[in-house]
Amino acid sequence: MSRELEYPRLLPSVLVPEDERSGRGRSTRDWVVDVLAFLIAVLIGLAVFADAHDRQDFPDWFVLLDMVSGAAACVALFWRRRWPVHLAVALVVVAAYSSAAGGAAIVALFTVAVHRPFRTVAPIAAAVIVTQPVYIAIFPQSSTPYWVGIVLSVLIVTVAIVWGMFVRARRQLVFSLRDRAERAETEQQLRVEQARAQERARIAREMHDVLAHRISLLSLHAGALEFRPDAPPEEVARAAGVIRTSAHQALEDLRAVIGVLREVPDGDRPERPQPTLADLPALIDESRAAGMRVQYDWALPPEAAVPEGLGRNAYRIVQEGLTNARKHARGSAVDVSVAGAPGDGLTLEIRNRLPVGAFAALEIPGAGTGIVGLAERTSLAGGRLEHGRTDAGDYRLWAWLPWAT
Repeated sequence: MSRELEYPRLLPSVLVPEDERSGRGRSTRDWVVDVLAFLIAVLIGLAVFADAHDRQDFPDWFVLLDMVSGAAACVALFWRRRWPVHLAVALVVVAAYSSAAGGAAIVALFTVAVHRPFRTVAPIAAAVIVTQPVYIAIFPQSSTPYWVGIVLSVLIVTVAIVWGMFVRARRQLVFSLRDRAERAETEQQLRVEQARAQERARIAREMHDVLAHRISLLSLHAGALEFRPDAPPEEVARAAGVIRTSAHQALEDLRAVIGVLREVPDGDRPERPQPTLADLPALIDESRAAGMRVQYDWALPPEAAVPEGLGRNAYRIVQEGLTNARKHARGSAVDVSVAGAPGDGLTLEIRNRLPVGAFAALEIPGAGTGIVGLAERTSLAGGRLEHGRTDAGDYRLWAWLPWAT
């Protein structure tokens, strides 16, 4: 079963006005930035106001108008996130006759450059340049040539726009990287889920032949008892023993895969019976024949009979460990140890040195889903799985599986 990822269309909150954030309010960071912008506009406005009115005497009403307009412009900056373009246009007009509103107009222009594309910023910047002759006519600078004032105005406007566009580009980059990281994490979670589902399906398929065999034995011997009620006591006891043993083993197999959903397309045949712990020496020999240096340590009681379900899980764990060592630690020696006893559980450990130098460069990339499958298999069996780098510089895959008495 395939699943498709659907990503919602996300807009970075750092690039859209406050009223377009789906009801999201202003954050603490936004308030700090807004207060800082207000203070900067006030300081610039006071400096320009003092300089402009020192050079020339104006009527009291004009001085009051200048001060009130500048104060209103600075306070209006607290709404610059909601209406950046409208506020910038209004402050351009106000700044044409109010020296105290100059700082607020620059901050508003910077805000538009941060939240809007250049095609929106350019007309507002042009309006600032166009209104400069009006400002210079009201506040003439006798010590500075006319063209110098225009050049300075253009330079200030350019710096504000470039700075705002830089902030916008940086925020877009940060958002893009964050979005990619979130998408990658979502895709990785999906791969893990798919690996778990595939592992569950594979375990279910492995159980098919085993359970069918157990149940067929139960049916055969139960039928014999039904149709031969006069059979000798020895045969009845032997058949009952077979039924009891088969039923117990079938229950153990079912307990190992309880909750596993099996999905096999129509027409697929069950897989052949899976290998068990008795096939482990052949797996070791096969790895050695492939060129691996494998040290094999078997520490199980000679008389112990390993259940088939336990043996299958152990075989798969060792098989995955050898596969990983062959892929990611080519040329390194591998130590495989199998120990345990009924009642104590079965312990498996696959250890190899991490590759260095030329062998490290030959590492084959992997999807990382093999360990996920082992973890799922071990968890379903009621065991534990550990893997990772050790302090000695080795890679260690360790598993413990319950082994009933």
